[in-house]
Amino acid sequence: MNSLLIHNAACIATFDHADPSKGRELKDASLFVRDNVIEWIGPTAELPRALRESAGEVIDAHGHLVTPGLVNTHHHMYQSLTRAIPGVQDAELFSWLRGLYPIWAGLTPEMVQVSTQVAMAELLMSGCTTSSDHLYIYPNGVRLEDSIEAAQTIGMRFVATRGSMSVGQSQGGLPPDRVVEQEDAILKDSQRLIETWHRADHGAMVQVALAPCSPFSVSPALMQQSAELARSFKGQGVRLHTHLAENDHDIAYSREKFHMTPAQYAQELGWLGEDVWHAHCVKLDDEGISLFAASRTGVAHCPCSNMRLASGIAPVRRMLDAGVPVGLGVDGSASNDGAHMVNEARQALLLARVGRALSAPETRGGKTFFGCDLGPAEMTARDVLHIATRGGAQVLGRQDIGHLAPGMCADLALFDLRSLGFAGGAVHDPLASLLLCASPQAAYTVVNGRVVVREGRLVTADLGPLVERHNRLAIELANAAR
Repeated sequence: MNSLLIHNAACIATFDHADPSKGRELKDASLFVRDNVIEWIGPTAELPRALRESAGEVIDAHGHLVTPGLVNTHHHMYQSLTRAIPGVQDAELFSWLRGLYPIWAGLTPEMVQVSTQVAMAELLMSGCTTSSDHLYIYPNGVRLEDSIEAAQTIGMRFVATRGSMSVGQSQGGLPPDRVVEQEDAILKDSQRLIETWHRADHGAMVQVALAPCSPFSVSPALMQQSAELARSFKGQGVRLHTHLAENDHDIAYSREKFHMTPAQYAQELGWLGEDVWHAHCVKLDDEGISLFAASRTGVAHCPCSNMRLASGIAPVRRMLDAGVPVGLGVDGSASNDGAHMVNEARQALLLARVGRALSAPETRGGKTFFGCDLGPAEMTARDVLHIATRGGAQVLGRQDIGHLAPGMCADLALFDLRSLGFAGGAVHDPLASLLLCASPQAAYTVVNGRVVVREGRLVTADLGPLVERHNRLAIELANAAR
């Protein structure tokens, strides 16, 4: 039996309550893991001697903050090959996609596998332990297995989404015809992948979701048939994912093509429900928020990407207040150019406050109030960290990750509060300082009880040769499109 003791942490933030303000924050605490599951958590002074003496490995967590492993609910990992690429650096969503589709058409299985490892390494080193990935382009023999095998190598808990595009430019879609697939082939491969790779048991390291790319790249029929296929695996927790209501052009497309809003379109096709989560939802209106809340449909909030592509500010506070499940996503590395989950959470916090300050003034009792005068902040640090952990687990349909308690999977991150970026902050509020101070790298990241980042270094891959190989492939991919 494998066992691990996280000993004498300065603070363990458990997020063990549905209310972000009520989760236990244990000072001078320890956590014991046996067989990949948390067995005990509490003040170090109360740690049973038998557990301390039986630990196969002990991590001295003195001076460290311990949190649940962060959960990334939306990504396109292959896009790390096209970060900061010229020609689309200042583009909005549709022109950005039109500029990149011809480049991504040159992807190979090796490129997908290597870029996935790089993206996951970056996530793990920022304290992220579970990630989804939306791979929706399959040229040159690329398969979803290229991503799944990368996750198994690097040690990340993984929700692999079988993305797809089937409506090319000749049919009124956005992508070039040469990067779309036949819908019968998409559905056949989707079923194969679920049957081969999807697991529904406690602690599953690989799950598969079905993810037609967007309203402007797949047909209504494929959306409906994908939902029917996922739900035919009853009790297996096969989920559905797509992009929705990302920017004004997205809204205009849905109104022109389908004569309804994106949320109405999702409802029409059976794409609302506890087994569905949509990325972005920047332009989700009041009716859409109500539909999502009533059906418990999830949202992956991607603040950095939404800013990078000038899409806008998602109404996250309104979603949460209505009861919409919300998780955090870094989105693709070509619309974020980074995959640092703590920084993503920090940006979510700051952007919510900017959005409040820019909101329309309200009149109360004859007085006019602007957003910044309305009282408490739109979001607190604990609110956002709750979204980045427990919220993400809920969006992905996982009840075994996202908070720290006996019986939960041993997914956690440790941050060294003694480092320069925390100076003068951690002494006042260790947890809030994680977002309010400079975004740190994790000192340790533990996935399923396995230490994959130790003292700030990834232990499951040699990063030097991996990055060198990745950069070579990035140049090769860009040059092939010229």
